[in-house]
Amino acid sequence: MEEKKNILTYEGLKKYEDELHDLKVNRRKEVAQKIKEAREQGDLSENAEYDAAKDEQRDIEARIEELEKILKNVEVVVEEEVDLNTINVGCKVLLHDEEFDEDIEYKIVGSSEADSLSGKISNESPVGHALIGAKIGDTVEVVTPAGASHFKVLEIQRSEVA
Repeated sequence: MEEKKNILTYEGLKKYEDELHDLKVNRRKEVAQKIKEAREQGDLSENAEYDAAKDEQRDIEARIEELEKILKNVEVVVEEEVDLNTINVGCKVLLHDEEFDEDIEYKIVGSSEADSLSGKISNESPVGHALIGAKIGDTVEVVTPAGASHFKVLEIQRSEVA
């Protein structure tokens, strides 16, 4: 079975590459030093600093593995080439929520980059999935466990690289 492509914007790719580099170059050394210092204190069976450092090391290695897996199968969306006639990954959209009579803005990103608190929704989320392919002026129905919502597409634009 073919692995699922991890769709990322250039901004997301850069963020993951920077985090991976920091983990491999800086954090590994810091934790190795903590483990070394804790070992020098003697008895490891009751050494809380040693246990904490080993836990931190395990977490760092797990995150490195996770990032490498994401980056191994990545597809980068070139935001400058995004078609602004229809909504797709890499777009920023302005929608009118008809139920709450308010305008909301989302950036459509790949699932590994999603962060709803900062307005980045996944193309695989119910809202993101329903919006893909919509055009300005379209009203899109989004069915969620909480019920159906209707959004009118007001604007599609390229998202700025932060």
